[in-house]
Amino acid sequence: MNWTAVLSIYRFEMARFFRTILQSFISPVISTSLYFVVFGAAIGSRIDEVEGVSYGAFIVPGLIMLSVMSQAISNASFAIYFPKFIGTIYELLSAPINFPEIVLGYAGAAATKALFIGVVILATSALFVDLQILHPVAMLAFLVLTCISFSLLGFIIGIWAKSFEQLQLVPLLVVTPLVFLGGSFYSISMLPPAWQTVTLFNPVVYLVSGFRWSFFGMADVPVGLSLLAILGFTALCLGVIWWIFRTGWRDPQLRAPSGAGETRPVGCRGA
Repeated sequence: MNWTAVLSIYRFEMARFFRTILQSFISPVISTSLYFVVFGAAIGSRIDEVEGVSYGAFIVPGLIMLSVMSQAISNASFAIYFPKFIGTIYELLSAPINFPEIVLGYAGAAATKALFIGVVILATSALFVDLQILHPVAMLAFLVLTCISFSLLGFIIGIWAKSFEQLQLVPLLVVTPLVFLGGSFYSISMLPPAWQTVTLFNPVVYLVSGFRWSFFGMADVPVGLSLLAILGFTALCLGVIWWIFRTGWRDPQLRAPSGAGETRPVGCRGA
């Protein structure tokens, strides 16, 4: 593993993030505050508690998941798409760097940014409600795994997208609705039995449920199943990325050399 190459990509992406650190910090704070004003005041006045937890505290895990998933996808997809758009991706492909190192650098930076946003939202939430984290290690594990897996998904979207509009297609039309319908701001036990069954086909339910369990010790689905779901999703994304680089999907110049772990020689763009 060429850690110098990985760190170079990682530092470049993080430098772009820190150039807009004020915007990156203020935006989630304002968004979180608005969610608490709308959900906490409007809906919270009608729903005092959900399974013994105040409604304001109950929505915190779902709120963090919504922001973390969106940020991980958008950061990773833009990071790989923009070099494609301006053509600098070929400079990277010409360097003696293998594809696991490229993925690790870009996805690692995107996951770090999403983790930062998650921590900021958690700290902001503590200003509005009394939070308790019964299982802090499990909370951190679910948060980190979610950041990593959705950064990998964003990397795939960045390769797939052919325009800036397509970068927003999946987060806006797929991920965000799944999060809202995945028990982020309510317990699926509050739904009619038929809709509970339908909701269990939503993969986000398992992520939010496991994350909420780490806070309050309550879950809509077994915690082991939640962990299995996030690990399975991560493995699926890794498998898709491996397939992309083996086949050169979308761009033949992305195709990896035939030797496992082999790097491209300097100056070689083609497969």
